[in-house]
Amino acid sequence: MRIIVDGMGGDNAPVEIVKGAIDALNEYDIDLIIVGKEDLINKELEKYQYPKEKVEVLNADDVITNEDDPALAIRRKKNSSMVVGLKALSEEKGDAFVSAGSTGALLAGGLFIVKRIKGIDRAALSSVYPTTNGLSLLVDAGANTDSKAEYLQQFGIMGSIYMEKVMGIQNPKVGLANVGTEEGKGNGLTKAAYDLLKNSNINFIGNIEGRTMPLGEADVIVADGFVGNMILKVTEGVAISLFSELKKVFYENTKTKIGASMLKPGLKELKRKTDYTEYGGAPLLGTKKPIIKAHGSSNSYAYKNAINQAISFINNDVIKTIEDNINK
Repeated sequence: MRIIVDGMGGDNAPVEIVKGAIDALNEYDIDLIIVGKEDLINKELEKYQYPKEKVEVLNADDVITNEDDPALAIRRKKNSSMVVGLKALSEEKGDAFVSAGSTGALLAGGLFIVKRIKGIDRAALSSVYPTTNGLSLLVDAGANTDSKAEYLQQFGIMGSIYMEKVMGIQNPKVGLANVGTEEGKGNGLTKAAYDLLKNSNINFIGNIEGRTMPLGEADVIVADGFVGNMILKVTEGVAISLFSELKKVFYENTKTKIGASMLKPGLKELKRKTDYTEYGGAPLLGTKKPIIKAHGSSNSYAYKNAINQAISFINNDVIKTIEDNINK
């Protein structure tokens, strides 16, 4: 198995990207292609011990940044690490692609270069969503801000397959993000999507509200990209502000500091559950080959976990299962 890594994508490239990739190489049975500026990548590789025959450096002199227009960058920056890496994936030089670079560009590149699975109308960005009951998968987390009911139906099917195959959840519960739980709630899009999801071969539990999502009511949360991204960003903001306020309270006086020291193990576990580095990245569902979007500020640990997610994606044959289900 060979994983293609975007060595120049993300805030901490190439230092943390190369370290995370080598950590993954030394832990898992894989080979690597690291794409990027050859001199910089090789300079980082010199810091580590690893089987040299398992790593190939593919030179790419350009970099796509978050300031670039995604679609234009994919077309014009043909020698960027992202474009060169995605082309290598489409040409079957590797089995999966992992990048912490621009989300918009990765989505555009996935569609233009790697292409969609036959029968899939739109690829969706999926994000692991920590809950009090474990993990849910939010689909779509921002790739498609304008959607049709048919897209949401496919998001539900692909999300269900991913949670079952990669996360090991049998018969995952699929819920549709809405303003109420009753059938018939919502706008035209959600009403039409509800009917399609209800008649799909998945465990559809109906509409779910924002207040019950963090409780883990559904294993897969289906939303159009606009709503899904809002859910994700609001949840992140609440978590950050909550931890910030707790920190203020705990350091208020001697008594609260003593209480904080007693709660420290539990708080560490809570922080671990909500830490994106534990989950690595977001799968782009619907493309012909596995693509994982790592967080833009990924450190080496997060990147290693993103590569591990790509390995699970491949080993569990998610693409083939999606193809079979869509054909049915």
